[in-house]
Amino acid sequence: MAAELPVTLTSSRTETPARTDPRPSARTPSRTEPRSSVKAPSRTETRPSTTTPVAAVRGLTRDFGRRRVLDGVDLEIGRGEFVALLGRSGSGKSTLLRVLAGLDPGAEGEVEVGGTVAVAFQEPRLVPWKRVLANVALGLRAPDPGAAARAALEEVGLGGLRDAWPLTLSGGEAQRASLARALVREPGLLLLDEPFSALDALTRITIHRLVLDLWERHRPGILLVTHDVDEAMLLADRVLVLDGGVIAHESGIELPRPRHRDHPDLIALRSTLLDRLGVTPEGTA
Repeated sequence: MAAELPVTLTSSRTETPARTDPRPSARTPSRTEPRSSVKAPSRTETRPSTTTPVAAVRGLTRDFGRRRVLDGVDLEIGRGEFVALLGRSGSGKSTLLRVLAGLDPGAEGEVEVGGTVAVAFQEPRLVPWKRVLANVALGLRAPDPGAAARAALEEVGLGGLRDAWPLTLSGGEAQRASLARALVREPGLLLLDEPFSALDALTRITIHRLVLDLWERHRPGILLVTHDVDEAMLLADRVLVLDGGVIAHESGIELPRPRHRDHPDLIALRSTLLDRLGVTPEGTA
């Protein structure tokens, strides 16, 4: 049975400087209320510059038969920016991610991605007949792929398991290996498609901390697709809600990390995001 290989794409298009576009950008979403921002009471983190986006889509449309999933989406992701994308099931979150990864040729609109793209999926998708080190080094174009893969595994805390078989790994270990495989390619854009959803609560907290640590060291632009509102608020610089085929809400978060979900500003933001997602206090949509 053939296994799906890890996805690492290099765009043939070069990154372009910021430009004036007559259409509304994702920083001023159309058909939405004004953008909100959660700020720290004193010090804040340095926000990444968005004048040179690592990825941009404009007027992105995607139809599946008679159903329009994406309806003129505009979005920019700055270099080193951490963006989380929320939305109900079937709203088109993973479709947007796949378009950015170059895995969905059926979309229409303008897509610009500069540099290398790496993807980590909900399932680690490790090749079962190759050991962990070989999985991380698979398809890697480097002078010494083995050395680069070993360094990446050390970085995610799996240096001692490089000769292990994938089926012997725990869920958290397998996801660490998936992250190592993505980051060893030094991507300008890292796409995370619900990579934490299958993990237990304690492992998820550990992997959250690992992702933030790796992001701080490597500074790729990140788009995280998730259903978890708290996860989005604790990790991201900017939280978007995809609804009706467009970016229907945007909130910037400037609170320093690590963040605590019981912070008054995050409690208020959670309420706003749940409302935008159609979730009532009773938990029904």
